[in-house]
Amino acid sequence: MLWVERSIDATPAAAWELLTDTDRWPDWGPSITEAKLDGDRFLEGSTGWVRTAVGVRLPFRITDFEEGVRWSWSVVGIPATSHRIRPDGSGCRVGFGVPVVAAPYLVVCRIALARIEDLLH
Repeated sequence: MLWVERSIDATPAAAWELLTDTDRWPDWGPSITEAKLDGDRFLEGSTGWVRTAVGVRLPFRITDFEEGVRWSWSVVGIPATSHRIRPDGSGCRVGFGVPVVAAPYLVVCRIALARIEDLLH
């Protein structure tokens, strides 16, 4: 797994809320235009779907989850991005991890981190 992180002047709780609110994913995720969670709980095993920037609707499943700390998912059954939040002084560090074969996607993750920072200010 390869990671990119950014220190953000926001509480870990605020960052966590943004990262787990599927209605907000299009606000910060450059590759997502719409997302919906099946049900109302974001937990390991939760499912839903995302619509990509090219208009394709794909199913997802949350595959790893620790409340307030980290979550990972698979899209169409393929391991995708991992997300984590760590306290960092008075703010937090938000990070995205991708499988080595998806290393170029770290560019998209950097854009997402900048958008997250803007949204949390």
